[in-house]
Amino acid sequence: MTTELVSIPFRGQSVQSVEIDGKPHVVFRPLVESLGLDADSQMKRLRRHSWATTVKMTGVGLDGKTREMTCIDLRTLTMWLATIDENRVSEEARPLVVAYQSEIADVIESYWANGGAINPRATEHQINALIRQSQMQMELCQAAKGLIRAEHLEAKARIILARGLGEAPELDPGTRPLYTADFLKEKNLSHKRLKSVAGVFGKRMKAAYTLEHGREPEKYPMNLPNGQVRQVNAYTEADRPLMEQVWGKYYAVQGR
Repeated sequence: MTTELVSIPFRGQSVQSVEIDGKPHVVFRPLVESLGLDADSQMKRLRRHSWATTVKMTGVGLDGKTREMTCIDLRTLTMWLATIDENRVSEEARPLVVAYQSEIADVIESYWANGGAINPRATEHQINALIRQSQMQMELCQAAKGLIRAEHLEAKARIILARGLGEAPELDPGTRPLYTADFLKEKNLSHKRLKSVAGVFGKRMKAAYTLEHGREPEKYPMNLPNGQVRQVNAYTEADRPLMEQVWGKYYAVQGR
């Protein structure tokens, strides 16, 4: 089974979803990791419950690559979320956990049933605020011309525009933003291994990029789940082969 994923915006996050046999499903691993939880241990917990329904599939990711992934239906999603104690997650993740427990299934179902998702409790003021936020983000993209790689900037602008329209962004695969953190998550590393690799991998990737292009990668502000903004290196899918080279040279032999 091979099918294409869509990215559904939710509370500053992107939930990867796919329709299987006419029913909405969610890709499990990235959802778990967005809450700061270990995906492998949560999958083991999930498999102990008779109500859990999981589907293995080969999906076409947002980067145009195909990979095997585990998906769960909305019933399993809501049951699993109910098992998470909001008081046992980090303070940063707690608001997001509560939001997921309250709203995410409805948002995903609305996306597939109605072509988009807007919180029905949103006031006119809140909707106008969201529109203004998108306008300000587009203005920032305009102001950043000449400071950030044009292809990265265009991709970010398309994402902002699509989010405001409730659609999936139409991006040239080569210009899709690619962060080292997302690249490493695709390697299905354990949470502990991911944390130990991330910092050094980022430095090695920066050094390889500088060696190949004769300049350091530009920076781009990335919004974190806790509302903070961090400056990160602005790579795109065109840089994936270089990331794979760095991975193969330093990490592939070491395993996961």
